[in-house]
Amino acid sequence: MEILLYVVGILFMLVGLALSIGLHEIGHLVPAKLFGVRVGQYMIGFGPRLWSKRIGETEYGVKALPVGGFISMSGMYPASDGKPVRGVFASLVQDARVANDETIAEGAEDRVFYRLPVWKRVIVMLGGPLMNLILAMLIFTVLASGIGLQQGTTTIASVNECVLPAGTTQTECEPGDPASPAADAGILPGDVLVSIDGTSVSDFAEATEIVQASPGETLDMVVSREGEEVPLSITPVAAERALTDAGGQPLLDENGEQVVAEVGYVGMGAQMGFVPQPIGTGAQMTGQNVALVGELIVQLPVKLWDVGASLVTGADRDPDGPLSVVGVGRLAGEVAATDAPVLNRFVFLLSLLGSLNIALFVFNLLPLLPLDGGHVVVALWDGIRRAVAKLFGRPPPAPVDATRLVPLTVVVAVVLIAMGALLMFADVVNPVNLFQ
Repeated sequence: MEILLYVVGILFMLVGLALSIGLHEIGHLVPAKLFGVRVGQYMIGFGPRLWSKRIGETEYGVKALPVGGFISMSGMYPASDGKPVRGVFASLVQDARVANDETIAEGAEDRVFYRLPVWKRVIVMLGGPLMNLILAMLIFTVLASGIGLQQGTTTIASVNECVLPAGTTQTECEPGDPASPAADAGILPGDVLVSIDGTSVSDFAEATEIVQASPGETLDMVVSREGEEVPLSITPVAAERALTDAGGQPLLDENGEQVVAEVGYVGMGAQMGFVPQPIGTGAQMTGQNVALVGELIVQLPVKLWDVGASLVTGADRDPDGPLSVVGVGRLAGEVAATDAPVLNRFVFLLSLLGSLNIALFVFNLLPLLPLDGGHVVVALWDGIRRAVAKLFGRPPPAPVDATRLVPLTVVVAVVLIAMGALLMFADVVNPVNLFQ
């Protein structure tokens, strides 16, 4: 059964990745067709063709390796002028020009990408990453507002018998230890908090905020017990406690140390559950993930060095470091096979898919060919040149011939392939372990 669940986790991510890639390419395809560009192919994946079908002038298909996708637009760059290319990389540039010329069908010379106005070219190229951003936002909105974020609910799970000092190793109450305010007040596991100090509470975080702000003050409390509302009184004691967030995670200061403060304390714990959040929470989570991925990309050289070093030393991988498709699939399989509630596993897998789409969004915006951001830069540079010529009354310049950037594109592609190979090898030999 465990192996079956492991496979299900991998299949979930493979289908999710294929969907993400497919939507990314649709983000390019739809505006390209709306703007009249001839699109010869729409493919999900690379390598050998598994299936394809021609509909109109476009061939739609799936290839064997689900690590990307592409659409083939007519005339990404201006047609070659027939003049010989000189230089060290002449053959590369010439091959790129020949391949580009082959996409320009006879009789459709006006339906080429490079002839589009700059703003239309930018829309076509940004359409793919924006689809990933929208998909990620939908996923995080479903997680936050549809399913809910895991945090303390109003149901009491435990009541401490006594008050123990912060940081103590003592695990059981002794005769001289003071009784906890919750035990004194008569709170029982299974009670549901209704209100504290006259304020209705909808989750444990709200109750904790009131309690922590009221050391030494007697508070009226109402709990629901077996369907009946029971009025109680509770007096929080002043105690040093490690502070936590709504999800029960430790709050850390700027040095990474756990925050400890003297606050009101009553000695009760909440049952954890999924609490739906306001509808805008998904957008906030999306923004936070974009910032985290952006930070990861800035630190990517260092992170990749650490991955390489871990292969040599056998050290544990950084769980917040980069992963390949193999690593993501392996992680999904391990999560699916864990002994945890089904909803918890589904939430983690869905969150992983959302983060993957954020990575696709941010990474594709890098201003480097062959990435979408590189094509946007070429279009903008073309527009700037035309604007400057118009400003000084000069004839419009020839369209930017990006085939001259093929050597740089090859270098970027080699770096990306090398990075992917390193991560795939590391994900097989020394994978990230979230359950150690």
